[in-house]
Amino acid sequence: MASTPPGLDEFGLIGRYFRPLTMSEPGAFGLTDDAAVLDLAPGERLVVTTDAMVADVHFPATDPPAAIARKLLRVNLSDLAAMGARPRGYTLAAVLPRETDETWIEAFAAGLADDQAAFGIVLVGGDTVATNGPATFSVTALGVVDGDAVLRRNGARPGDDVYVSGTIGDAALGLAVLQNRLDVPMPADRDRLVERFRLPTPQLKLGLSLVGVASAAADVSDGLVADLGHICEASECGANIELAAVPLSPAAMRAVTDRQPLHRSLLTGGDDYELVLAVPAAERGRIAEIARTAGVPLTRIGCFVEGSPAVAVLGGAGNRIDLGRGGYQHFRKSEKEGG
Repeated sequence: MASTPPGLDEFGLIGRYFRPLTMSEPGAFGLTDDAAVLDLAPGERLVVTTDAMVADVHFPATDPPAAIARKLLRVNLSDLAAMGARPRGYTLAAVLPRETDETWIEAFAAGLADDQAAFGIVLVGGDTVATNGPATFSVTALGVVDGDAVLRRNGARPGDDVYVSGTIGDAALGLAVLQNRLDVPMPADRDRLVERFRLPTPQLKLGLSLVGVASAAADVSDGLVADLGHICEASECGANIELAAVPLSPAAMRAVTDRQPLHRSLLTGGDDYELVLAVPAAERGRIAEIARTAGVPLTRIGCFVEGSPAVAVLGGAGNRIDLGRGGYQHFRKSEKEGG
C-alpha cells in the first residue's frame, strides 16, 4: 500500500488501520511484503472475483464510511455466494480524495473489521493512493470450492424453474428515497429500503447449499432481468417470468401501491444482491428444504424455455410486458448514477 492522502503517514496508516485486519492470516505477512502467500487444502480450487465502487455512482459520497466499507465487501461476497464458494480472503485498493481525514479512514476500517468477523474473511493485501477525483474502491475477493463443486451461469436448461432468493426491488427504492425521487410516508419503510441499498446481505450459506441442486446461478447486482439474462446467454436458452410472482417486501409493496410502472422498474433497478437460479423441476422439494434450513425464502417466478437467450416478463393475462431496458449498464447515463 502506498501514496496515501497528504497529511497521513503511509506506514502509520497501514499499521494502525489495515494491518490489524490481516492478523488471522499468517500468509498476509502483516502487509510487510509485496504480496500474500495463501495455502489451499488438497482438492480445493480458488474462486476469484473483483468489484469496484465509485462515489456518487455506486454509493452517495456522503454515506457513512463504515457503511461504504461494508457494502464494498458484501457485493464481492455476493459474487462468491453465486458461485457456491466459501470466503478465503480479499485485497483492497482504496483511491481516496486528498482531503480524506484519518477519522474517516478509521471508521472505514472499523466497518471492514465488523464484516470480516461476520463473514469469516480476512484482508490479505492491497494498495492505498490519493486522487483529486472521487473516492474509488476495488476489492478482489478470494473463495474456495471443493473440486468441481461450483455454481456457474451456463447450466440452465429449458424446463428448469427460475427461482429468486429474498425479495426484489428494495435497494432500487432505497436509492430513489436517498435521491428524493420517491416519497415513502412511513419512516420504518424508508429506513428499511435505504438499509437494503446501503447494506445488502450476501447469501453465502444459501449459495453453498445450492451446489449440486441448482443448475445455474447469478447474483442480482444489475437488476433481476439483466442478471437472469446473463444466465440465459451463458446457457443459450430463454426465460419467462411472471411479474406477479416476483417477491416484494411489505415495505416495497406499500411503496409501489397504485404505481404499476414503478413496480415494473423494480425488476431492472439492481443492487438487490439476491441470487437468481435455474433449478430442475424435480428438485422443488429439495429447494423448499434448503430455503427452510438457510432461513432465506426461495420463490419460483418462472421457467427457462427453448429459444433465443432473452427474458420475457409476463403480466397477469400472459401478455409480455415491455420494460424498456434490461438493467443497469455502467457506460450509459442512468438513474443509478448519483452525480
